Amino acid sequence: MCAAYEIVGQLLRIYFFVLLAYAVVSWIPSLQGNWTRYLGMLVDPVLVPLRRIIPPIGGIDLSFLVLMIGLNLVNQYIVAPQVYSACVLR
Repeated sequence: MCAAYEIVGQLLRIYFFVLLAYAVVSWIPSLQGNWTRYLGMLVDPVLVPLRRIIPPIGGIDLSFLVLMIGLNLVNQYIVAPQVYSACVLR
């Protein structure tokens, strides 16, 4: 069970950095290329439902910020304690 929690934590961290790369590419158009389409394929299925709930305000996409904070909270308060109890407290 220890390995499963560690994998989930790693996947959440990787997805966080994918989101960060997506944000940087959206701000700097000269970095865009065909590879950004793949980032969009990973990020948009999660962001589109959030954008319906939290629309952009003044050109700032708050749903993106909510998703990044949510990922960190899930990783810190749900996954990390499980890793600690399953792996360290054996």
